[in-house]
Amino acid sequence: MNLKLKRTPGIYVVGFMASGKSTIGRLLAHRLGWSFFDTDDEIEAAEKSSIAEIFDTRGEAEFRRIESQILRQHVGWIERGRAAVLALGGGAFVEPCNRELLLDHGISVWLDCPFETVRRRVRQPSSRPLARDPAKFAALYEARREVYALADLRVTIESDEPGCAVETILNHPIFR
Repeated sequence: MNLKLKRTPGIYVVGFMASGKSTIGRLLAHRLGWSFFDTDDEIEAAEKSSIAEIFDTRGEAEFRRIESQILRQHVGWIERGRAAVLALGGGAFVEPCNRELLLDHGISVWLDCPFETVRRRVRQPSSRPLARDPAKFAALYEARREVYALADLRVTIESDEPGCAVETILNHPIFR
C-alpha cells in the first residue's frame, strides 16, 4: 500500500453532489475494513439541523466553516491511526484550506460523474440548496471540475453500480 496511506490512513471521496460519494465511500470502507464517515451527515448530527436549514438560516459561509471544522476533527483522528474513508460534501474539496489538509493526510479520490447522471439523481425540486436553480447548478458543476481534477485519483462513473467504482479504486496502483 502507498506510503502516504500507511502514515495517515485516510481516503477522501470527493466530487459533485449526487456523484455517489456516500454510497461508494461506504462500500469502499467496508471492503477495506475501515470506518466510514459522511461529512454532511456529521454536520447535520453536530448542528441538529439539515444542510438546507443551515444554508437558509445561517448562510453558505457558516456552513463551510462548520464543514472545515468537521474535516479537521476527522483528519486528526486519522493522523492518530484511525483508518477511515470520508465522503465529503461537494464543495469541501473546493476550499483551498480543506484541499491542502486532505492532500497532506491521505489519498483523495474524485468520482467524476457525468452531469446528466447527476441531474437525474438530484431531480427537481431539490432539497439541495445549490441545486435549486438549474442554470446555476450546471455552471457550478463545470466550475468545480477543474478543482476536483487536483485529487490524487480520478474514477470515471460509468454506471449506477457502486461496486464497479470500488473495484476501480482498489485495483489502482496507488493502493498497492
